[in-house]
Amino acid sequence: MFPEDIQRLAQQIVATATTRSLMLATAESCTGGLIAGALTAVPGSSGALDRGFVTYSNAAKQQMLDVPEATLIAHGAVSEATAQAMARGAVARSRAAIAVAVTGIAGPGGGSDDKPVGLVHFAAQGPGGLIHREERFGDIGRDAVRLASVRVALDLIADRLAS
Repeated sequence: MFPEDIQRLAQQIVATATTRSLMLATAESCTGGLIAGALTAVPGSSGALDRGFVTYSNAAKQQMLDVPEATLIAHGAVSEATAQAMARGAVARSRAAIAVAVTGIAGPGGGSDDKPVGLVHFAAQGPGGLIHREERFGDIGRDAVRLASVRVALDLIADRLAS
């Protein structure tokens, strides 16, 4: 279902998290559950993935992940501050030690000069702290932005597992 590189990374993450007895959570907006989907495609993933939050709307981000309304108003849904709040919320609202959050504009519409199509903010919370990453994939197509986002998110989970 997923490209080979994503499958391989998901397998490594599940194996490492299971070995270390660390649970994972995802907080997804533009990826719509694809990160959790990649992880659950791995046999035995129930030993590593606690849950996935698909929080496409601002209301869902607030209700499910406790993202402050003030953050959404001041910075917007697609921002470093929102991604970080999503990651923190995913850890707080789950049994996970590590969470990754993704919020962005996959396109084809919805972009602006400040926040163009292909802009995606990532955050990962784990024992080694909270990290953020911004990517500007460009207007490469909705599916391509979403798959590229899955790759980055899995890399961030792997980074938090290594810290």
